[in-house]
Amino acid sequence: MSAPAARKLLERREQALGAGAQLFYTEPLHIVRGDGVELFDADGRRYIDMYNNVPCVGHGNTRVAEAMAAQQATLNVHSRYLHESIVSFAERLVALHHDGIESAVISCTGTEAVEVAMNMARIATGRRGVIATDATYHGNTETVIALRLAASQPEEHPEVATFPFPQHLRPIRDGLDGPALADAYLDELAAAIGRLKSSGAGVAAVILCSIQANEGLPDIPGSFMAQAAQLVREAGGLVIADEVQAGYCRTGRWWGYEVTGFEPDIAVMGKPMGNGLPLAATVASRQLVEGFRGATRYFNTYGASPLQAAVGHAVIDEIEDRGLAASVAELGFGLKAALTERAERHEWIADVRGHGLFIGVEMVERGGNLVPDRSRAVEITDRLKERGVLASNAGAFANVLKLRPPLVLQQSHAEEFLSAFDAVIDDIDG
Repeated sequence: MSAPAARKLLERREQALGAGAQLFYTEPLHIVRGDGVELFDADGRRYIDMYNNVPCVGHGNTRVAEAMAAQQATLNVHSRYLHESIVSFAERLVALHHDGIESAVISCTGTEAVEVAMNMARIATGRRGVIATDATYHGNTETVIALRLAASQPEEHPEVATFPFPQHLRPIRDGLDGPALADAYLDELAAAIGRLKSSGAGVAAVILCSIQANEGLPDIPGSFMAQAAQLVREAGGLVIADEVQAGYCRTGRWWGYEVTGFEPDIAVMGKPMGNGLPLAATVASRQLVEGFRGATRYFNTYGASPLQAAVGHAVIDEIEDRGLAASVAELGFGLKAALTERAERHEWIADVRGHGLFIGVEMVERGGNLVPDRSRAVEITDRLKERGVLASNAGAFANVLKLRPPLVLQQSHAEEFLSAFDAVIDDIDG
C-alpha cells in the first residue's frame, strides 16, 4: 500500500473509531492475511509473527475454521438449551486442570472471566477486598481495571490493595536472593492483607497472572507463588490464577501455575481458547461455581454456545494432536538460550526471561545502571518490523521486547527471527 493510501486509511480509521485507538509501530502496518505463524500486508509482504497469542494454533487454522463454519451452518443458540458439545467441552476443559477444579462458567472475554472470578470469590468469602501486584493488568471493565489503577490511586479503590511484583532484576531489598528475597515480597503481601483487614473490606482473593506477564515476565524468587497462596488462604481469601496469557501450553505446560509452582482455587482463561473466536472461561470447584450461579443467576447470551464449544474442541484437538506442548518447551528453551547468549554481548540488554514461547528481553540505558529504556524497546520493534518480524514492547516500564508467537512456531521461524534480531542489535551498536 502506498504511503498516501495508508495515510487515507488511517484518517478513515480515526473518523470511524475515534482518534486514540491504539496502533502498533511508528508506521502502522496494514495486515490482510495470515497463515500459521506468517502474516501478509496489503502489498503481499510476508512477516514472521512473534507476538500474537490469540491465534495460538496459527492464523487461518483449517481445523478451527472448518469447525466454526460447520457449527454456525448447523446451529448456534444461547446456553438455555441442552447441548452435548458445550457440556463435553466444559468437562474436557476442567479435566486439564488440577484436582478440585470441577466446573466452568463460560464467557467471551478475559475481562468477563476475571470479573466472574472476582465476584465468585467475594460471594464465597463474604468479603470484598482483592489483592494484585502494582504492575498488573487483567481487563477493562470498571471492576477489573481497578486492579491496575489501585497502585497509583489507592484512595479511589479502597477494595483493592497492591504490592510490589516479585522479581530478581530490581529486588525490593538489595543483597537478597532466593528464599530471603521471596520473604521480603511476602512481607509486602502481608502488609496488603493487613490494609484490607484494617479497612473493613477483608480479603476475598488475590489475583495473579501465573507468570507475571504484564509485569514483564520477572524471574520470581524462591517459592513465592506457593507461599503467597498459603498466606492469602490463611487470611480467609481465595487464589485466582489469570491464565489468559500464561495458559494453553504457552509455557510448555498446559497452565502457567504448573511452571511457577502453585494451585489456584479459581483459574481464568481467555484469548487463545478460541483461536480468534471470543471464548473465555472461569473454572473452580463445583461448590464455588454453584455459589456464584445461585447468587447472581449469571447469564451470557454468547457464552457457552455450540459455536464456542465446537471451536474450543478444535483448538484443544490441535494442541494435543500436534504435540504443541512439547514443541513449545523445546523451541522456547533454545530461543531463550540464544537470546541470553546475545545479551551477554550487549550491555543495554539487561535480562532475558520467560517460559516456553513467552520470552521477554529487557532494555536499559548504557552504563549498567538498570535504568529502563522504553525508547530502545520501541526502536527495536520498529526495526524488526522493517526486517519482516513482528514483536512488541511491554512490562512495568514498557521496556521489554515481548515475544509471544503462535504455538505452531517452527525452528525455521525462530532462526529467521534471530537473524533479524542480530542485524538490528548490531546496527544499534554499530
